[in-house]
Amino acid sequence: MAENKTQCTTCKDKDTGRCNPEQCPGTTVLPQNEASDIKHVIAVMSGKGGVGKSSVSALLAVALQRRGYKVGILDADITGPSIPKLFGVIDRPEQFIKYLLPARTLKGLQIMSLNLLLPQEDDPVIWRGPILSSAVKQFWTDVAWGELDYLIVDMPPGTGDVPLTVMQSLPLDAVVVVSSPQDLATMVVRKNIKMARQAGIPILGLVENMSYLACPHCGNQVVPDSAGKVPSWADMQPASPSQPAAGLRAVRPQYRQSSLSGRLHSLSASKSDLCRAAVGQARYYGPPQSQDGCRLRFDV
Repeated sequence: MAENKTQCTTCKDKDTGRCNPEQCPGTTVLPQNEASDIKHVIAVMSGKGGVGKSSVSALLAVALQRRGYKVGILDADITGPSIPKLFGVIDRPEQFIKYLLPARTLKGLQIMSLNLLLPQEDDPVIWRGPILSSAVKQFWTDVAWGELDYLIVDMPPGTGDVPLTVMQSLPLDAVVVVSSPQDLATMVVRKNIKMARQAGIPILGLVENMSYLACPHCGNQVVPDSAGKVPSWADMQPASPSQPAAGLRAVRPQYRQSSLSGRLHSLSASKSDLCRAAVGQARYYGPPQSQDGCRLRFDV
């Protein structure tokens, strides 16, 4: 049965005098269908577009899979999907009884994205907010995900209909916040941090993407003046002092080449190295890193 929970902080009637918490039905967290058994759901989000949410989502999924977990990615960025391109997936989802089967990468990682349902990958999706939200819900209720340890939700930018739908309708365990070094980006990212806090969803970590360039010849780091200005760990107010956070992520030619060719799985790295490639190698925001050297733990 679906779980009801009130979201008083986002209720449009909370300041009008019409709100009655005792009679409020709350928002409904959608149940899993009988063809899905998902243990943890983690959203990757940012208020700002172009900061690398899809890149971080994909790298986290690959890192988790290399640790032996069963992983899927729900591409909730309906109007700007990137996940299929990163993995070179072009197969359309197949029908399984009354559900859709997610497409699979060469390594077995499951993907559901609207781009896999379009006639051409560059066809625009010109939908209004309620239809976008309905599509994301259907990716949860009408897809046979099977048994997954982790479902990564790649969120669109902003704090609009789709992010709100994911936070209220999907049983999120936590979110990972992504930013880039610019002050303009971090200002907008703080909005998402506050949104997650108001929704009562723990923030698992924070990634500052594209924070430095590692020279391919000498290995020295070329750091822009704005690097290291992501919101502080204190700003995120974690659920507990032991909650881990993330650091900085470099611009690396190897990642660009692998992602443009749809061969993200081909990145050669150990489990720990790939995790650090996903969530940063320079500075660190938050409590001490885990024993294997990875700056972001996944056992929510």
